[in-house]
Amino acid sequence: MFFSKKGQLRKTGDEQLLHTFYEVKEALARKKAIVGKSVEPSEQVLYELALTEAKYFFLLKEAKKRNVSMKSLK
Repeated sequence: MFFSKKGQLRKTGDEQLLHTFYEVKEALARKKAIVGKSVEPSEQVLYELALTEAKYFFLLKEAKKRNVSMKSLK
């Protein structure tokens, strides 16, 4: 009874983690493309790139720690 709810909450949390991970991954790719095309990127753009990259690596480590993949959610 109690364990089924725990499994459901874990699955919902894992889905949210993957959704956020893919959003940050796309944002990181966009920002890297902007910096790559810029002659002299501003410090604000470089700061945002570093921040997004830190978020990406944090979410990647968290997904690995939880052993989450797209296959495990199906």
